[in-house]
Amino acid sequence: MTPAQQRWRYIRVRLLQGVLTVFLIVTANFFLLHLAPGDPASVLAGEAGASNPEFIAQLRAQFGLDQPLYVQYLKYLWQTATFDLGYSFRYGESNLTLIAGRLPATLLLMISAVLLSVLVGSAAGFVAAVYHKTTVEIGILLAAVLAYAAPLFWIGLMFIVLFSITLHWVPTSGMATVGADYTGLRHAIDVAHHLILPAVTLSLFYIALYARLMRASVLENLGLNYVTTARSKGLPRGKILLRHVLRNAVLPVLTMAGVQIGGMLGGSVVVESVFGWPGLGLLAYESLFARDLNLLLGILFFGAILVAIANLAVDLAYSIIDPRVSLR
Repeated sequence: MTPAQQRWRYIRVRLLQGVLTVFLIVTANFFLLHLAPGDPASVLAGEAGASNPEFIAQLRAQFGLDQPLYVQYLKYLWQTATFDLGYSFRYGESNLTLIAGRLPATLLLMISAVLLSVLVGSAAGFVAAVYHKTTVEIGILLAAVLAYAAPLFWIGLMFIVLFSITLHWVPTSGMATVGADYTGLRHAIDVAHHLILPAVTLSLFYIALYARLMRASVLENLGLNYVTTARSKGLPRGKILLRHVLRNAVLPVLTMAGVQIGGMLGGSVVVESVFGWPGLGLLAYESLFARDLNLLLGILFFGAILVAIANLAVDLAYSIIDPRVSLR
């Protein structure tokens, strides 16, 4: 079997595993959300000021909530498989339309945060390992501990107070300047300006995590035989670090990045709520309190798909960086 055929076979197997994983997540989400008290009918009846049993029963029948749970589950599976995610009573439009409208904002935030956390975290960990047992390493580790321990919402609020309200460097919230109607490059710059604080806030925890992981990986690789052999051949220290040690040391970081995609998606709920970033996280927060279960289930479904795709991409990147990894 050629390497190309082996890679395609690996992709097919991982796609099947991803489909099974998404199915299990969708099933768990459905039953967990239906275990929670309250439903859209009671919320709507309360807002309408008509909480009599007849009106609530009418609303439950309208939303199909009067049917047995297993019937609702089977209908939900079929609708999910056909990407018919239902209708949002809160927003008055298709859930798929709502999610598709908010998905680009979340993807932009997550991709920015992932790139920022991997690049900055890896660089910080690499520098800490190179300057082992110096004040540089101590400073990086201290900063990593602080970033690792601080809650996301607190960091976001402090960033708003310092950089938005006090220094007026960046906007406090939103994705673009309201009423500016920028187009082209000016619009891209405006969005990037609004993206700075949310992306940095979401990535700080992972920067700290990857910095510590990268430092440990580099120090471990520096003690291996291949580094000793390279030194005995007279290779410059910089060449050994950049061409040999760095390439092997970054593999655990990539693996952890794939695992942490789901956690970053969960963290985006907090970050988007703090900064008013119009993505899936803020939409999930709003739908949860409105008991808009169909919309929330649709968001979780798309979140599961994103995590499965990200894990597949990381596995492929891992095999490209390290050809010794077998695609089986």
